[in-house]
Amino acid sequence: MAGSYKRHRRVLPNLPLAGLVAARHDRLGEDIAGGTLYVTEHTHHCVAKAARIAGLPASSVRTVPTRGLRMDPDAAARLIAADRANGLRPFLLVGTAGTTSTGTIDPLAELGELARRENIWFHVDAAYGGGFRLTARGRDRLRGIERADSVVFDPHKSLFLPYGTGVLLVRDTGPLRAAHSGRGDYLQDLTGVAGLPDYGHLGPELTREFRGLRLWLPLHLHGAAAFRDALDEKLDLAALAYRELTADPLLEVPWEPDLTVVVFRLRADDDANRRLLDRINRTGRFFLSSTRVDERFYLRLNATSHRTHESHLRDALDHIRRCAGDEATTRPRT
Repeated sequence: MAGSYKRHRRVLPNLPLAGLVAARHDRLGEDIAGGTLYVTEHTHHCVAKAARIAGLPASSVRTVPTRGLRMDPDAAARLIAADRANGLRPFLLVGTAGTTSTGTIDPLAELGELARRENIWFHVDAAYGGGFRLTARGRDRLRGIERADSVVFDPHKSLFLPYGTGVLLVRDTGPLRAAHSGRGDYLQDLTGVAGLPDYGHLGPELTREFRGLRLWLPLHLHGAAAFRDALDEKLDLAALAYRELTADPLLEVPWEPDLTVVVFRLRADDDANRRLLDRINRTGRFFLSSTRVDERFYLRLNATSHRTHESHLRDALDHIRRCAGDEATTRPRT
């Protein structure tokens, strides 16, 4: 599957582990002692899992404070400087383009500049948000992602494709190959297809199915414009949901959505919000999920399904408002 991240990018299976191992090998070499990487409390847990699989202790994963749910670049710089002063070896900075809980985008341009200045690998987790680069609003909100050394992107999220369709983009395949190459004498007779990389040297998998077909074929059949239009519709739906929920005096909507996740809660305690979520989902017509941010329980609305349109969203919003009113009327008084 062909791609172009800068001039010589490559598209690979979505393996955050492969990106982390490439960063570790490129910046730390064979001695990984003291290596540290930087995330926030909102970074997907796959990064910490990849670090553990890659042989790094839990203490190597440093949690950077946030401002408004976003990584604070100044705090990251201070933490990196303190770690260097204590003899540690910072090697990886992870920004997120659409967090799982709230869809928030880190300040990618500032983080990219920090990584360049500190000579550490800059990885962007765009698993959810990457597809929105097709839209004008998405390109503006994801400004700075082009500074990354590696980007993870899941087309099964924001390009509506089958589950398990993932991509790892790298600026340079050299570090990826250096970290993953290996061949026994029993493979010496194999020759690659002219012009195509051997993916067995670019990640932990030695053989795999042709996953790229899942992405190439829909784009070939429908064109990028169809996906762009659909994503623009989803951004419009999120903006509509935010306006409607914010207008309800029973509800608290603390953050305007960066992408398509709208987070809200009843102006009540966590128990009431858990009951509200149960009321909303009980009929089976709509499904909302939940999260915890700053130790508070929130409901999440994400209208990113390719089958969800304005009429469906308005029905869901009416249902949410009815359930919120019922909960506010019937919840126990303290």
